[in-house]
Amino acid sequence: MDEKNLQIAAGIPVRRTSCKNVQMMPGNRTILDSLFKQIAIGCLLLLAAAGALAFFQRDALVAELEQESTVLHRLASQRADQHDAHLTALSAIAVAAGSEQHKLFLDVAETITRFYPRIDEVQLVPLDPQGEVVGTEPLDPAAADLVRSAAQASKGQITLLPHPGRQHHYIMVKRSPNSDAALYGLMIGIDAQKLLDEAGTFWSRPGVALGLSLPDGHSLVGDSRSPETVRFTKVLGSQSQPLLLETGMKIGIADVYPPLQTGLTLLAVALAYLAALAALRQRARARAAVEQARLSALESRLAHASRVNALGEMASGLAHELTQPLTAILAQAQAGRRMLGQGDASALEPVLDDTVTQARRASAILQRFRNWSRPQRGAATAFDLREVLANVRSLLAPQAALHGAQLEFEMPEHSVSVVADPVEMEQVVFNLVRNAIEAAGNATGTGRIVVKLEQDGSQTVLDVADNGPGVAEELRPRLFTPFTTTRADGTGLGLALSQRLVERAGGEIALVDGGPGATFRVTLPRNGVAEAAQ
Repeated sequence: MDEKNLQIAAGIPVRRTSCKNVQMMPGNRTILDSLFKQIAIGCLLLLAAAGALAFFQRDALVAELEQESTVLHRLASQRADQHDAHLTALSAIAVAAGSEQHKLFLDVAETITRFYPRIDEVQLVPLDPQGEVVGTEPLDPAAADLVRSAAQASKGQITLLPHPGRQHHYIMVKRSPNSDAALYGLMIGIDAQKLLDEAGTFWSRPGVALGLSLPDGHSLVGDSRSPETVRFTKVLGSQSQPLLLETGMKIGIADVYPPLQTGLTLLAVALAYLAALAALRQRARARAAVEQARLSALESRLAHASRVNALGEMASGLAHELTQPLTAILAQAQAGRRMLGQGDASALEPVLDDTVTQARRASAILQRFRNWSRPQRGAATAFDLREVLANVRSLLAPQAALHGAQLEFEMPEHSVSVVADPVEMEQVVFNLVRNAIEAAGNATGTGRIVVKLEQDGSQTVLDVADNGPGVAEELRPRLFTPFTTTRADGTGLGLALSQRLVERAGGEIALVDGGPGATFRVTLPRNGVAEAAQ
């Protein structure tokens, strides 16, 4: 026989489990919901941090592009202005040399090309086609005709043209002398790439583009069709060479999310969030501990008050039942003593004296017990009755959940001021709501208790309603009489004590008709003076 059969044979109940009957406890579900919420908030914070990082990183890249482009523009503009000075100097030397072999002109031209590598060619072309071209290197006849035509067509300004034989080069053409009686066409050839060199390591980065073009759109450096996402466009600050400088940068994912910086940023945000979460949890634990201590103290106080009040009701009932017989015994003993005093009854006199003494002692003991058990009235103060309801809700919420009942409190948003003993009022509301929970717990379906507080004119009205079986008709006439109860473990003192405490506060308590179950209504006077003081 296996272990299961042995348990059945021995009368030990066997617990049966099934996957279909396994359900998640409400506490576990709350914990999981809270955990998912915290994870979702953390993910949102990380996404926000990533978005902020991308925004600031892109803004920094754009600012760096603008700064480097401004520096490059200033450098190129300064170099272009030097070309004007070179042309002016060369033109003056060419005119001064006259028809000689222009040895001085060539010496100056070679010096310029040596100290300024971007100027790699200097030519002096006579406007007379039969004249000899003087330059730092041989010039193609077609190029000479191009320079001659540009000089003849000039009205005094410098002409910019693409170099006819070299890529990334352009030429500057000026007539010399600069008048209608010009004899030469002066040309210098400039390497546009060298015009932009020494710009810095920034322009060698991947994704960074650099372009330079003539005013007519002819591209000298770079490709204007490159797919850069950020562009900087500005004309050089040279009157004779208004070249268009274009820069751009293609910003990708790796640029806005550098690995090291991104990792450190997200790690810092995650650590800050975890630290804040830990601090909030610690604060929540501290609040929960303080609240638990407060509720425990409040529950102990109410439980003690309930026990003392119940004992006081019991003592009051016993004193009421025993006072009349004891009084009769005392009267009879005194009468017998007087009767025996008229005759010779010396043997009976000590007995009667002892009877009188014991009767008086019993009466005094009962009287003292009754006075001790009677709830002592504390000082009446003005307080907000909503606080009493909040305390009772905190105390009885676990019991309502245990009975499968639903607690609903309907209270005004403004203060509800009454003048009474707060502890006594807590005892009254506690008794009424506890009775309603026990009654609604026996109802079919979901138990429901509605506690409604409102002010009507000069009165404060508190209704405690449940959807339980209600109060039997035979119990209603003596509902507030001590020792009246329908529960096997009840004392029948709760409603009687509640009635006494409410009447002590100047109010009334009654069972009213309305809807299924039972509805108890507590009516207290509304004190305007106390309400104004609050």
